[in-house]
Amino acid sequence: MNDVPFWLQIVVAALLFFSGVFVVIGALGFLRLPGFFLRMHPPALTYTIGSWCVALAGVLYFSALEGRLAMHPLLIPVFLAITVPVTTLLLARVALFRRRLAGTSDTPPTLGASDAASGERPAP
Repeated sequence: MNDVPFWLQIVVAALLFFSGVFVVIGALGFLRLPGFFLRMHPPALTYTIGSWCVALAGVLYFSALEGRLAMHPLLIPVFLAITVPVTTLLLARVALFRRRLAGTSDTPPTLGASDAASGERPAP
């Protein structure tokens, strides 16, 4: 039936368990922090560790099951490493833009706004 050794099943189960623990920690950090910009960091860090745990568990399990090195589960964290920073940056920029439109007082101005108010030209 299952050709995966018991000790490897334990290792895979531990990696998946730790992945779940990291995701719960990230969710708790997301709930506890007050603002959007502070809430961006804990899930990003913990979900990255969690996705690597899942990918490593997949590599170990499928390598033992197929009898050869299975590297295809590593595509998941690679694609996440490419796409997550881009979407995080876009979300942060949209949130900053919306705060500026709403006129929130503690929002930093645009980069060119302070130079334009003083009449100075930015250095090349």
